[in-house]
Amino acid sequence: MKRSTFLLGMAAMALTACAAEPIAPTLGPDGKPLPRVYRIGPGDKGRIQFRMLDAINSLRQAKGATALELDSRLNAAAATHARDMSVQNRPWHFGSDGSSPITRIQRAGYDGRLVGEAISETYETELETLGAWMEAANTRTVILDPTARDMGFSWYQESNGKIWWNLILGAPGESGFIPLNAPS
Repeated sequence: MKRSTFLLGMAAMALTACAAEPIAPTLGPDGKPLPRVYRIGPGDKGRIQFRMLDAINSLRQAKGATALELDSRLNAAAATHARDMSVQNRPWHFGSDGSSPITRIQRAGYDGRLVGEAISETYETELETLGAWMEAANTRTVILDPTARDMGFSWYQESNGKIWWNLILGAPGESGFIPLNAPS
């Protein structure tokens, strides 16, 4: 009994000694940490979409705006455009076929108004990307727009780890695009 207890204690000490210390991030020339690849697994879709929805709704609540709901049609439009940005190898709001965000949400069957779209090409997580969007006045305005009610959020990850994020906000009941809160 003493021998097995001793062996278990020694094994625990050996494992503790082998535990690696936290790896300090590698810093770039600007002093900021260099990005690490954020791998998204096949079963992560719902978890990531709801984490983003919760984070955005927390930001909106702090500003007195109504909470958003995920909309499957806007999710589909966001997924299509995220993959298309990868094919084009550039983050921009127009599809390879010349389509606009309005055209894409209509194709997906959304009959509401486009409030706005946020896009990103990065290796960062969805919450790091949201942080970057909130630092920019134009995307912050879209995310906090009080008329928005619906959200579509998706991404496409390339084999090298690069992620193309797409966030689309809509307002049901109207069609087209009316930038009510555009910065002056």
